[in-house]
Amino acid sequence: MAEAERIVIDNCAIATVDADDTEHPSGHVVIAGNRIEAVGAGRAPEGLENVVRRIDATGHLVTPGLINTHHHFYQWITRGLATDHNLFNWLVALYPTWARIDETMAYAAAQGSLAMMARGGVTTAMDHHYVYPENSGDLSGAIIRAARETGVRFTLARGSMDRSEKDGGLPPDFAVETLDDALAATGRTVDEYHDASFDAMTQVAVAPCSPFSVSTELMRQGAELARAKGVRLHTHGSETVEEEKFCHELFGMGPTDYFESTGWLGEDVWMAHCVHMNDSDIAAFARTGTGVAHCPSSNARLAAGIARVPDMLAAGVPVGLGVDGTASNESGELHTELRNALLINRLGARREAALNARQALRLGTYGGARVLGRAAETGSLEPGKLADLVLWKLDTLAHSSIADPVTALVFGAAAPVTASFVNGRQIVADGRLLTVDEDAIARSARTEAQRLARITAEG
Repeated sequence: MAEAERIVIDNCAIATVDADDTEHPSGHVVIAGNRIEAVGAGRAPEGLENVVRRIDATGHLVTPGLINTHHHFYQWITRGLATDHNLFNWLVALYPTWARIDETMAYAAAQGSLAMMARGGVTTAMDHHYVYPENSGDLSGAIIRAARETGVRFTLARGSMDRSEKDGGLPPDFAVETLDDALAATGRTVDEYHDASFDAMTQVAVAPCSPFSVSTELMRQGAELARAKGVRLHTHGSETVEEEKFCHELFGMGPTDYFESTGWLGEDVWMAHCVHMNDSDIAAFARTGTGVAHCPSSNARLAAGIARVPDMLAAGVPVGLGVDGTASNESGELHTELRNALLINRLGARREAALNARQALRLGTYGGARVLGRAAETGSLEPGKLADLVLWKLDTLAHSSIADPVTALVFGAAAPVTASFVNGRQIVADGRLLTVDEDAIARSARTEAQRLARITAEG
């Protein structure tokens, strides 16, 4: 077998985000094939063979690639709408539009969402797609194709809804699937696309949308399906006070107890948002190892509230960061969520140390890997792990006077990405994607957004 080609990165500050939070003011990283071969202080060892590239990373911080744990790609073509609504009113306003998406729209929206994240340092992305209108084409296939073309590691959380307006839910009747159709389509998606290998680029999770858009039977059977096929489970949980009220009225219990009653707590589960969690809810998540995707910007945009992230971390709950859909986070960037997570969780009296810069970076890297079930493979810079990493340029006007590079990255302006590697392959250079044409994606997304708006207006 031929020896793997090596890339050597020298003269960079390094935040490994390993178990000891090891950092090097000036160090090196050696990539061999798709793995990290070495990380350490000083320059890389002399005499390395088969070195095909050397990068002088003076003025840069190298971190693990960012990991997005919650998103809705299709919303890229419905940004800037219903900007002064809470969650339930926002959903009611936008579901009639979303229910008219098709394969071409889903592909263009996925391209836009992925491109925006990738050029901002995301190396592992996920998409919770749950809107599957009848005769809309192969939406899951289109989303996965866009991720493969962009070059990011990807988890498709194959969502579903079967509780429409006629059943007391929020989606219009024509926007949902039947219980049997949803389960069958989800199973086929897992069978066709899920890769369980160490260096998998595509994985699939089972992901009924939320308690207020999904029947109890779909929740129960969805959990059984996921565990029979050995994949993870994802849904929305405890996002708003309205959701909590809904659960009490319909099920006679709060969201966390409802999730537990349907088999939806466990180490193979992660929930989006988890804003309205009491002490017993947090204890249940910690006891079962259930993960959380914290989406600070979206929670603020929809006035959902402030998730108790410091309390979750103190209890041992796995927590990662999420962009959430770009109809409730119009920027679509995860690196800004590092800063927003830190700032929002400090709101209130005597909370100046609620989260610090290194905790925020951990949320966006190792925390996300843990939530997605991939902490053995990625999320930190350690020999043997996958070569998913980012070089952040910190010697420009925006950051050069901040001495600590992690503080500069988290507290400062969004840092330029000089290089981003996924699986040992460079996908970003000097803030531009190498794998796809950003300008063509922008044009396509605008065209599809206009087409969707026209179709919706025509009814």
